[in-house]
Amino acid sequence: MMLVSREYDDMKINDYPLRRQVRRILTAIALLLAGTAPSRAADPASNPPVEKQFFAVPMRDGVKLGTDVYLPATNGAFPVLLTRTPYNKALGTGPGEDGARHGYATVIQDTRGRFASEGANLAFDRDIEDGFDTVEWIRQQPWCNGKIGTFGGSAGAITQLQLANSGNTNVLSQHLTVGAPSLYFDAVYAGGVFRKALVEDWLRISQFSPDALKLWVSHPGYDRYWQTRDLNAHYDRVHAAAVHIGGYFDIFAQGTIDAFVGYQEQGGPGARGRQKLIMGPWTHGVFSEKAGELTFPNAKRPPNNVRDQWRWFEHTLKGVDNGINREPTVTYYVMGDVSDSSAPGNTWRTANQWPPVPATPTEFYLRADHTISRTRPGTAATLDFIYDPANPVPTLGGPELTIPAGPKDQRSIESRADVLVFTSEPLAAPLEVTGRVRAKLWAASDAMDTDFFVRLCDVYPDGRSFNICDGRLRARFRKSFEHEQLLTPGEAYEFDVDLWSTSIIFNRGHRLRVHVTSSSVPGFDPNPNTGEALRHDTATKVAKNTIYCDGQHSSRLLLPVVDSK
Repeated sequence: MMLVSREYDDMKINDYPLRRQVRRILTAIALLLAGTAPSRAADPASNPPVEKQFFAVPMRDGVKLGTDVYLPATNGAFPVLLTRTPYNKALGTGPGEDGARHGYATVIQDTRGRFASEGANLAFDRDIEDGFDTVEWIRQQPWCNGKIGTFGGSAGAITQLQLANSGNTNVLSQHLTVGAPSLYFDAVYAGGVFRKALVEDWLRISQFSPDALKLWVSHPGYDRYWQTRDLNAHYDRVHAAAVHIGGYFDIFAQGTIDAFVGYQEQGGPGARGRQKLIMGPWTHGVFSEKAGELTFPNAKRPPNNVRDQWRWFEHTLKGVDNGINREPTVTYYVMGDVSDSSAPGNTWRTANQWPPVPATPTEFYLRADHTISRTRPGTAATLDFIYDPANPVPTLGGPELTIPAGPKDQRSIESRADVLVFTSEPLAAPLEVTGRVRAKLWAASDAMDTDFFVRLCDVYPDGRSFNICDGRLRARFRKSFEHEQLLTPGEAYEFDVDLWSTSIIFNRGHRLRVHVTSSSVPGFDPNPNTGEALRHDTATKVAKNTIYCDGQHSSRLLLPVVDSK
């Protein structure tokens, strides 16, 4: 969801220090609008001028969407590249002209309610229907030869995924960077907890209608509104070969992986078995060596050509045998100790699938003495902490957009009484974790509802503690995101917390560390603990939350451990 504002210099942003972040993000819009092709643009000096046309394209309900079309100067029918964006099609002049000079009719459209387009100014509300109708309009144009691809990043990737959800069979190829196939789980309500900073800041700075926030807040559960916009249940509708690019610290990290696996294994004709995935140690701004406070060697240069959208479309839309189809299916970065040049990890690998290597789900138990062990605890034991919504734990790094993201030294919050910290002994040998991380948390509360956050950290020998992945779960959604069920105060429940996926080798001498807490603000909306509907509270309740650390109720982390042999 890259940000854009028409008049960001005049905005009054008092909540968070966003001005520098907004400027940084605006400079990256062209990259994500254009996709992620390295600099291999056609030379405008050696090509005739590009022809640009404007259309007000009618949708099925009569609403017209502003659409720019960039055409090669030579007459004829061409393969078509389409991107649909909420960030103003005027920003797409460079990508549009570049596409035309590469021999494509390039279509850049303002989404509904944005800039030159009519309709309600709501985010992603009608992108399934509008995407379908736009493709059908393109097919009828004399400059279209019937071969259509789509491109774009962030919101431009989400519009592609929503188009795929429409079941339109005429899109043959896609190039997706940092997208979310599920608006509910990937973007707005991670673990059922509202992503406060991400959603509110993005909607406000992008100048969507205030009704957009009201709409999303009015659907706190995974109801019909979200289900119809979730591609995860409908991958059989997809018919496109695609490249999926994401980062372990990105706001849509798991969504990128889920879309790749869904297209690859459940997709319809043209999609199944024809996908590529690149995962790096990146935040929302991909192809960078710096993430948070860490610098990962050579992270900006994956060892293949799949990131090059021109080579991808040249093969999938023009039929050129340029070898890109023989590139590895999965290219992923394995993180490691960035302070030790001899440490394992910090390297690119390739594989035929995701998860990329066989891994054993290994239980690491949280013990009452605040340690982590592979040995199940025996005697009954619990740990308590007090969660006060008026004094929440600050968000420190992680998968964020408008506040500093990525791995950050967590020691400033580890001293808080409302953060339970569990730490292993120093590792005797390197430990590789590649795949999806989960926590099984046995817990109780004296409140009717609360949240549980779990974070995995890599502790360096000098004491620095860096967040690697994290997850959270709103207690009322512990059994189902569709049907809420409040807690019985004092009763123990098992909570399944999804920490998404990673790939890292914890170096010898490092320690594993796990946080358990109940808040992360402003990243996530603090739970008032009252059991009332979302944002219907007039008061808050201080909750006493209990974590169980015994043999019968074993709170534990499940790590996908890769055999080192």
